[in-house]
Amino acid sequence: MSELDQLQQLVSARPGSSTTFEAAMFALIAAFLLGQAIAALYVWTYRGMSYTRSYVHAIAIGAIVACTIMLATSNNLAAGIGIAGSLSALRLRIALRDPKDMIFIFAGMAIGVACGLSAFAVALAGTAVFCAAIAALTVVEFGQHQMFEGLVRFYAPVSMETEAKIMKVLNNHAARFALTTMREVRQGAAMEYAYHLRTRRASDRVPMVRALEGIEGVEGVTLHYQDAAQEL
Repeated sequence: MSELDQLQQLVSARPGSSTTFEAAMFALIAAFLLGQAIAALYVWTYRGMSYTRSYVHAIAIGAIVACTIMLATSNNLAAGIGIAGSLSALRLRIALRDPKDMIFIFAGMAIGVACGLSAFAVALAGTAVFCAAIAALTVVEFGQHQMFEGLVRFYAPVSMETEAKIMKVLNNHAARFALTTMREVRQGAAMEYAYHLRTRRASDRVPMVRALEGIEGVEGVTLHYQDAAQEL
């Protein structure tokens, strides 16, 4: 046996060497494209105020990383376990406030694993079903159950007449409301009110705020939406 044949045998015995360069590139590009599809879905379905572009990039890049690991360890179980053990020592420094964010990053990694194992049919089917499920749940607002949709705050003088006008405005524009906070301000000359409420229609929000501002003595009217406040 020649030295060249011996060298070829040693190279072929290395973990992951059975994967050609063309096959590896195809798997990595497929992982990146499918990861981008999941990232684009995240951007479209995101609701809140703490949006970060770097997290969207992490979804697509995570698919590439997972695919690379699977390509490198496809023929060596011990190496795969060792890499998984080393990765477990790493800690993500990202505070994921929404459990759905964790699902998106995990979905990107899962697609990368599937591509790394050359299970492209599974990767494509998984991406399609995942995107369809998230889109459907977002469109139909599945699981949404809210008694109140927002919180309105304002200052008003201590007056029975002013309070009656406030109640009239809330009754005209809100389907339901409840007083949550009332405290003295300006050394007792005024009161700060906070009401949880749900408007009858989305178009009633602006008229309600303007009607409250039109009451003599009422100042600092602000309307906070519940979904947005949860992301702060």
